[in-house]
Amino acid sequence: MPQPHDHQLFAVILGTNEIASAVAIQLVRAGYCVVLSHDPDPPVIRRKMAFHDALFTDTMQIEDIVAERVDGGVQVYQALRRPPHVMVTWLGLLDLLPVRHIDLLIDARLQKRRITPDLRRLAHLTIGLGPGFSTNFNCDVAVETRPGKIGLVADTRWTDAADGVASALGDVGAERFVYSQFAGRWHTPVEIGTRVYRDLVLGHLSGVPLLAPRDGILRGIVRDGSEVPAGVKLVEIDPRGRDAQWTGTDDRGRAIASATVAAVRLHAARRTTQRNPA
Repeated sequence: MPQPHDHQLFAVILGTNEIASAVAIQLVRAGYCVVLSHDPDPPVIRRKMAFHDALFTDTMQIEDIVAERVDGGVQVYQALRRPPHVMVTWLGLLDLLPVRHIDLLIDARLQKRRITPDLRRLAHLTIGLGPGFSTNFNCDVAVETRPGKIGLVADTRWTDAADGVASALGDVGAERFVYSQFAGRWHTPVEIGTRVYRDLVLGHLSGVPLLAPRDGILRGIVRDGSEVPAGVKLVEIDPRGRDAQWTGTDDRGRAIASATVAAVRLHAARRTTQRNPA
């Protein structure tokens, strides 16, 4: 049901990666105003599949949805008076909490190394995506994101921990990625979507050259000028030839987004039933 413009549903998503962006697209279509809150770790590499670059270019379009950058809480509050749309911001959750009561808070950072915070009571409904979530400890709804297991966690167990095994793309796993061997500043002149070849220099991390691990299409690369920690993905090569994809949303992103929206609708249906028992 569309909301009056003064009372738009307000969703905050932690993360600006391709999963956060796929969720944002489906939430906008479901009637939410969505704010994506930037988190630097891990850095975003699939930037043509994410709204992340709106932070630097003011707007970013994926499919039929255009996201705009917002820089302050007042700007967010004013934007909530408009029809459903996507905003991207450098503001953190503590900056966004005073703007207005949050209807939906989603942690889509897919963190593998840090402890996930307790989101409960910070919003009307809180959802955790990926490793480190349990409805007993830090969210109202947990969503599994591992390939083959995407969907709601029906009980109070933890979502699967990261196992360090990269999902396959075509028939290629972890060997399509290049990771940072140390922390430093990353520089690259190469654009996503470029055809690259094994051992081509794709950029430099604090002056040290980084080579393409194989032939293929550059699917992801950290933005030029970024400070990156050690042990994170810097580059992804799509080996699938004509089937390569580096823009839009992919099957995994859409599946996770669908599971997330299904959780929102299930929660809303349960609340309606509780308010209006038969």
